[in-house]
Amino acid sequence: MVPGQIEKKGALSGELSQIRFGRLYRDQGRAILAYALRRVEDPEDAADVVAETFLVAWRRLDEVPNDARARLWLFGVARRVIANRHRAERRRTRLGERLAESLRTELATQPAAGEAAEVLRAMGRLGDDDRELLLLVSWEELSPGEAAKVLGISSLAARSRLHRARRRLRTLGEQRESAGSRGPELDMEEAR
Repeated sequence: MVPGQIEKKGALSGELSQIRFGRLYRDQGRAILAYALRRVEDPEDAADVVAETFLVAWRRLDEVPNDARARLWLFGVARRVIANRHRAERRRTRLGERLAESLRTELATQPAAGEAAEVLRAMGRLGDDDRELLLLVSWEELSPGEAAKVLGISSLAARSRLHRARRRLRTLGEQRESAGSRGPELDMEEAR
């Protein structure tokens, strides 16, 4: 065969596949949506199930029966898609529970009194951007340049913001001290 004929045959096959898939979706889309709506909590999740089901159908169009069995095939795919979603949700839930327990254990071993508590209270009064930058540099031990990459800002901006954030933290500590409600002195090195 001539290369041009192969391309025409491939294009014709692609068009036929699109027509067949369009007919399959038109004929069975509502049934698969109804099936999904009865099995998931959120209607948006049902729409995702339908999309994933028909994505599988498109990728495996040659395996989809050409008769009434196509509906059953799609139900089987939708059933597996829903099962996979449920398994993924259970995994996320278990992971979240493990992380929460790990965090509770970690926090229980951290001292929450004295200087550390004062620093945490002062940091709680900072703006989100200042607090995040200080935490990245102090707790995560990132350089200002590395913190800049995490925050999506330039290194120069990170250094400047870090300087201002440390100054604000120091000011908050001094205000607390002058109000007389301050305990042990804030250790600025610990806040870095």
